[in-house]
Amino acid sequence: MRSVTYSMSVSLDGYIVGPDGDFNWSAPDEGVFRFWIDEIREVGVHLLGRRLYETMLYWETADQDPSLDDSMLEWAALWKPLPKVVFSTTLSAVRGCARLASGALAEEIERLRAEPGEGDIAIGGATLAAEAAASGLIDEYRVMVYPVLVGGGIPFFPRHERRVDLELVETRTFSSGVVYLRHRVAR
Repeated sequence: MRSVTYSMSVSLDGYIVGPDGDFNWSAPDEGVFRFWIDEIREVGVHLLGRRLYETMLYWETADQDPSLDDSMLEWAALWKPLPKVVFSTTLSAVRGCARLASGALAEEIERLRAEPGEGDIAIGGATLAAEAAASGLIDEYRVMVYPVLVGGGIPFFPRHERRVDLELVETRTFSSGVVYLRHRVAR
């Protein structure tokens, strides 16, 4: 069965964006960016909320940007054809290899798990991940922790009142001080 993973960059105090909506502190150095390239290779489909979808739209045409280096072009080449499912109540259309979700998140994940296919089902966006976590649908949490305190904003981890035990699967420290943590939900 395909695993559902939630993976994003996060500040040391637990936020994916600061109180002003800024996330420029999470710009990856070359080592972290190469790691993200390797990670996206393991994804078979990416589930996104509207805000993250709109942020990632840049990569749909990034290959036309002459200022990009080879690693960014490689990322764009992997991201662009990746199937994406967008959850939004305000968008009427999406572009590229994306489609609007036709059902609830749990139904969509169940359908994707039942389909033949390889690669993880990745979730991007804290709001969407919180809904998946509340329903016990996340199998792994993959956190790229940046050495910065932003003091508030949108939290990586959903606020709910149930305990979730995790097993450490992998850690990696980058020269920039960024630490990657991969935890599997203990079942």
